[in-house]
Amino acid sequence: MATVVDLITYPIKGCAGTSVDGGAYLTPAGLAHDRSFMVVSVDGVFRTQRRDPRLALVRSTVSADGSRLTLASAEPDSGHGALHLDVTTSAPRRDVDLFGATYQGIDQGEEAAEWLTDLLGAPSRLVRVPPEHDRKTDGLTPGTSGYADSSAVHLLSRASLAHLHTRMAERGAPPLAMDRFRPNIVIDSPPEGAHGEHGEDWAAEPHAEDRIRRMTIGAAELGYTKLAVRCAVTLVDQEAGARGGPEPLRTLAGYRRFSAGGVVFGAKFSVVRPGKLSVGDEVAVEEWGDAER
Repeated sequence: MATVVDLITYPIKGCAGTSVDGGAYLTPAGLAHDRSFMVVSVDGVFRTQRRDPRLALVRSTVSADGSRLTLASAEPDSGHGALHLDVTTSAPRRDVDLFGATYQGIDQGEEAAEWLTDLLGAPSRLVRVPPEHDRKTDGLTPGTSGYADSSAVHLLSRASLAHLHTRMAERGAPPLAMDRFRPNIVIDSPPEGAHGEHGEDWAAEPHAEDRIRRMTIGAAELGYTKLAVRCAVTLVDQEAGARGGPEPLRTLAGYRRFSAGGVVFGAKFSVVRPGKLSVGDEVAVEEWGDAER
């Protein structure tokens, strides 16, 4: 057994996440408003922390109905005051490039563009997923998502992070915050422990999430798509908005290499049945499988 200990949404792709107090609605495209906005260059190419680590300094909140967006800087004394925007879904669509694939975006205007350009030090625009967005994501369980890298939901366990920290400590490296990995759902063993038919306290086993094939959380159901291949974004200190040292990729390369290339940490899921889920909900695994290698 396991329980949800954190729910994090990232309204703007590549920018800071926000923990959801209590509950959230899981839509077919992920947590409500997750990655529904994206920062792009003037040519429409998405910006990423791989090249623009200062994206991590952008804090954003969206009103429940999605009509208002607030941008704020996490940089002390930056001079970037909060910007409150009325979200538009009626402006003309424009082409945007996400990993070489072309999608549509709705430009959110000059104020947002100027605010982001000034903070990032590079000409930028802010776009929103159009209501008619119909993106198909691949993997074992196909689904849809907004501007996420691939599948709608990224899940990670505290046990996996603790195991990584143990291995990093053997190399003399300090632990890292969970936000380096930018999960949507963080799970852990319930405080009193649990014993399920698949094994005693499976949530205490590092990388148990790799073997989940179907699960329910609250009223929602999720299906496994693929392992999460990690990139240079994990090297970015999310509080400082700057690239740090070689961890965690250096340590992960020693024990989490994936046969298809890269290193993996955490798992991605599609939404099979939308519904509300909350911190404290039990993660009920309906189907297990063998971990991909």
